[in-house]
Amino acid sequence: MAERPQIKDVKTASKGATPQDVVAEVPPLSVAEAIGLALSFVWLAACAMFFMVMGTGTTEGGFDPLRFVMTVVAIAMPVAMIWLAVAAMRSARIMREESTRLKAAIDGMRTVYLKQQQGVGGPAAQASKVEQKLEEIAKVSRRTETALATFVSIRPGMPSLANPHPAPIAPAMGADEASKELEDQTTLALGTRAEDMIPPLSIEDFIRAMHFPEHAQDAEGFRALRRALEDRQVAGLVQASQDILTLMSQDGIYMDDLRPDSTLPEIWRKFAAGERGKEIASLGAVRDRSSLALTAGRMRKDPVFRDASHHFMRRFDQTYAQFEKNASDADLSAMAETRTARAFMVLGRVTGTFD
Repeated sequence: MAERPQIKDVKTASKGATPQDVVAEVPPLSVAEAIGLALSFVWLAACAMFFMVMGTGTTEGGFDPLRFVMTVVAIAMPVAMIWLAVAAMRSARIMREESTRLKAAIDGMRTVYLKQQQGVGGPAAQASKVEQKLEEIAKVSRRTETALATFVSIRPGMPSLANPHPAPIAPAMGADEASKELEDQTTLALGTRAEDMIPPLSIEDFIRAMHFPEHAQDAEGFRALRRALEDRQVAGLVQASQDILTLMSQDGIYMDDLRPDSTLPEIWRKFAAGERGKEIASLGAVRDRSSLALTAGRMRKDPVFRDASHHFMRRFDQTYAQFEKNASDADLSAMAETRTARAFMVLGRVTGTFD
């Protein structure tokens, strides 16, 4: 079908233009409209011929309104149907033209995008640039990962958790054995590993690391955290605790908001000795219903959260058993106030450890 050119500006064409110019800008009829005019003319001519040959059909009694209305409907209805079909064909043509133009525009945009992607240097150069950027990001991430993720469970402006016990001298993890082994290995000129030369982690540093730094200026907290990360066993618990605190903070569960009941050190010692169930039920001292409900729901629906929770519980169980051997009752009470211990209380209630 021939496309109908559009009038550019009727007002401009009518100002200072001759009637012939204005008429020349009127778009021609489309094929469908021409066919519609022809059919309408044929139908009206046939109706006129019919009435000329057969007569008007009026009765002797005079004018019949009902007969007149039926005659007008019989004449006008086919004409209306013809132009309804013409309008439908015109709408379909316009839709096809718009679809074609839209497809052409999309193809043009796709072509431009592909050319930009395959610009100077080609895909190989772009891939190398991406790899360099990723490597730079990875280097920065390795330097700042621990410092950034430790604050996920800290609300701004929350008061600091006081450490009620004095700094003990006894190390937390097998101090006597570690010291003896260190003394033996320092006599060797060769074959001494770097980690064997690191002094054992103290109980105070262990507890501070389990609570994580309070804020960006908490120099003691970061020092204790670095010391804890140098211990292989404690580093595993720090990482597991960091992961679970991050996941719980996604649901708005912050350890600083929880106020667990106080628990006797004897109960914690029973837990370290391997007792489970009702004997250590008081360790589930967190009573915040919303936090427990959110954690239980996440445990059921999120397999990543469930795996991280079980991994954290295993790490806490193993490390706490070693910590308890050299810890006093005051140390156990201080440990119970850390963010790591509070996360253990919440997950212990949800997983049924204290049932």
